[in-house]
Amino acid sequence: MRITNIVLAILFTIFAVVQYNDPDPWLWIGIYLFMALISALAANKMYPSWILRGGMLGCLIGLAILLPDFIDWLSTGAESITQSMKAEQPHIELTREFLGLLICTITLGFLLWQGEQKTTKN
Repeated sequence: MRITNIVLAILFTIFAVVQYNDPDPWLWIGIYLFMALISALAANKMYPSWILRGGMLGCLIGLAILLPDFIDWLSTGAESITQSMKAEQPHIELTREFLGLLICTITLGFLLWQGEQKTTKN
């Protein structure tokens, strides 16, 4: 799992770096650097459950807020979200944010699972 966690830390760092041109860069740079940090902690066998659970709660709240926009995107035919965002298509950016938070939520669940596996082995 150490290699997986190192790869996650590197990927989330890269995600943070490419947020500089996002409409709300500091929010996403912070989120992705947080994910990189806790992935690096997990690579060193440190699983602060209260931080992981707090991050999970934050992601779930964000997902709930963005869910209507994600559903709207799906109902309009799930057009490509790789195009540039235009003022008349804000669902592109909101869908990207939803999917980013979904990746973070899945990763946090994975790290929580790892931490629980570690405590049951000891």
